[in-house]
Amino acid sequence: MASHVLTPTPSIIGQKVIREDVRKKVAGEVLYSADWVMPGMLYAKLVRALYPHAKITKIDSQGAYQVPGVVRVIEAKDVPVNQFYDDPSGLGEKIAQHKVFQDDEVRYVGEPICLVVAKTPEAAEKGAEAIWVDYDILPSVHDPLEALKEDAPLVHPHGNTVVEWNVHKGDVDAVIQGPGLVHIQRTYRTGFVDHLYLEPESGVGWIDNDGIVTLRCATQVLEHYRDIARMLKLPENRVRVICPYVGGGFGGKEDMTVEPYLAIATWITQKPVKMVWSRQESLLARPKRHPFIMTYDVWAKPQGELVAMKVDITGDAGAYAMLSPRVLFAAAVVATGPYRIDHVDVKSRAVYTHNVPTSAFRGFGAMQMAFGYEQIMEEIAQELGIDAVEFRRRHFIRKGDKLATGEIQDTAVWLNQTLDKVLEELGDAPVPADSSKRIGRGIACTMQPYGRTVWFHDHASCWLNLESDGSVVLRIGVPDIGGGQAASLCQIAAEILHVPLEDVRPYYGDSALTPLSGGTFATRQLYMSGNAVVKAALALQEKIEQVLTMTWGEHQWQWQDGFAHSASGLKISRSAIYEAANALHSPLSVHTTFHAETGEGYDNRKGRAFKTFPDFTFGCHGAVVEVDEETGAVKVLRYVASHDVGVAINPLSVEGQIHGGVVQGLGYALSEEVIYQEGQCVTTLFSQYMVPTAKEMPDITAIILESHEGKGPFHARGIGEPAISPVAPAVANAIANALGSSLRVRSLPMTAEKIWRELSSMSQE
Repeated sequence: MASHVLTPTPSIIGQKVIREDVRKKVAGEVLYSADWVMPGMLYAKLVRALYPHAKITKIDSQGAYQVPGVVRVIEAKDVPVNQFYDDPSGLGEKIAQHKVFQDDEVRYVGEPICLVVAKTPEAAEKGAEAIWVDYDILPSVHDPLEALKEDAPLVHPHGNTVVEWNVHKGDVDAVIQGPGLVHIQRTYRTGFVDHLYLEPESGVGWIDNDGIVTLRCATQVLEHYRDIARMLKLPENRVRVICPYVGGGFGGKEDMTVEPYLAIATWITQKPVKMVWSRQESLLARPKRHPFIMTYDVWAKPQGELVAMKVDITGDAGAYAMLSPRVLFAAAVVATGPYRIDHVDVKSRAVYTHNVPTSAFRGFGAMQMAFGYEQIMEEIAQELGIDAVEFRRRHFIRKGDKLATGEIQDTAVWLNQTLDKVLEELGDAPVPADSSKRIGRGIACTMQPYGRTVWFHDHASCWLNLESDGSVVLRIGVPDIGGGQAASLCQIAAEILHVPLEDVRPYYGDSALTPLSGGTFATRQLYMSGNAVVKAALALQEKIEQVLTMTWGEHQWQWQDGFAHSASGLKISRSAIYEAANALHSPLSVHTTFHAETGEGYDNRKGRAFKTFPDFTFGCHGAVVEVDEETGAVKVLRYVASHDVGVAINPLSVEGQIHGGVVQGLGYALSEEVIYQEGQCVTTLFSQYMVPTAKEMPDITAIILESHEGKGPFHARGIGEPAISPVAPAVANAIANALGSSLRVRSLPMTAEKIWRELSSMSQE
């Protein structure tokens, strides 16, 4: 189903609105999940595995009960259904399984084994330390390429390959036999990184007066209440999940974190229970971004025409599938980037290892691929002796082109426009401050899907009603994770209903009281929930105008200052319309559901699809960097980011998303890495995980372009994830430009040490 497209004269859409949630956060008024307190509350602490692969031979919890304040130790045998099932591909092909508590074979360091519930956080901590677990240590594998070998230790009995996706276009093997082609092969690698949101995983659970298991927690997905219900063998209407403002998610709160442990502890003890993960615990065991190994083979004619591309992608899934099938599918779809290539072969696989599981993270597989395809485009252009910017322009996809997957790009592709803006704003590279410094300039152009794959049959619902005083209530189950999701929906409703923005009040994030709208992930909420609000607001506005006509007998009404004005001079308030609707027995309340575009499942054998994702957001970033020859240290001097967002619902929020994406992306590019040694995490403290600080950030310029061709409300496009994908390749290309002489760091993060080694190798030649 197509999205609802409107082209009114905007009065609220497109305005730079300072959101109410921003004011509250700055003032310290927002209560997050960890701030919630209840009388008689208990505290829960997980006992986690110490080894990456081992059999559990015994769990002795007697020592925990000797700790004053410990109330209960909960193990696998206490959980009605100690198993979660999922179909992460959406195609019914791969069923991911993992346990609430592991009672047999642990597969990564940090895997939950049991739970201690106590009267104080200190007692819970000491009780967890007092539990003794006997292990029979088993061989483990930590490199995904090693895990693919026949003699590798098995992470799961059915083998170490989670999933493999294929994309085929044309006939690569035939065309590369042509004479005179230039061929290069390069491998690029990305590593483990953490979401590092400011609010840790946290929540409080309790059983209300009606016997409902209620969880108030930081989550990106309200629909986890269904998983909890299955775990406890309860009807789904006996579990409720409430999501207040979330202090950052980035995908890290898409999978369940504290939810199952709070639910089972509350259900067993019949008391309120609180759980807050420490930063060390989060860094140790929370699923990370997938490390990728990407090998590109590219063939081109000497004159500068790309002929064929092969891409081989291996993603480290860690010990459990989680969302790896979806992440590696997105990687396969965008593996060739925003470029027209007639002959393409892509193989994208996720592989089990005994590392911490990897799952959703902002950019969702497309981000890693941007680091690959934007560097291979630079390297083949250099090999051909062609300007890399011009080389890109020759191969940009255009509206109406067939993508590598076989689908047609049916909306605007403003790659040239965003590239022009970035180059204009960047200007010429500055002169180095001294002879020991080198200056480089780099760009990156990317495409990022928004919305879920079309075979998920995605939908979102909304409930709108007009109150007796003329104010509007908006109910929708969207979790607001900091991007202003709820606020933008209010702008949409206010625009269509011709009411002041302050007269629209959102109620969101409650699985029992708000219509469900799906999780806040995959840059889907503006597209999905935004279109749901459009549909509801149009239906409500139609009802309002019917009441006006039936009561006052006129058909043409104009709206100004919140009043309806007729051609004859009548001026009707919304409260009067409400009273008239009551008299007509026509309540001004609407519940609607928006259904996303749908399509057939992916043909993985042919590597083709009529459609994969609803649409893509396109953009270009540029960076100017300074590299110290003596140390390899990189300083980003200037950064420019431009995206076509279709229409900016709230330009301030769009700019915020772009700035945030750049900042997070710079950490990914230059310093952030979770380091494992044989499965043991050695970066479990802030002092060890090198996240950049504000003083290390450059001036960032965000340039918003509006093609009015997105598939969201008012033709908007998603921007939550697209803003981060171009950052690492733009910086990589800038560093390579500064280094010169074909020197290039092809793995993340691009630390000073790696760059120094490249410079040292050149000086020794």
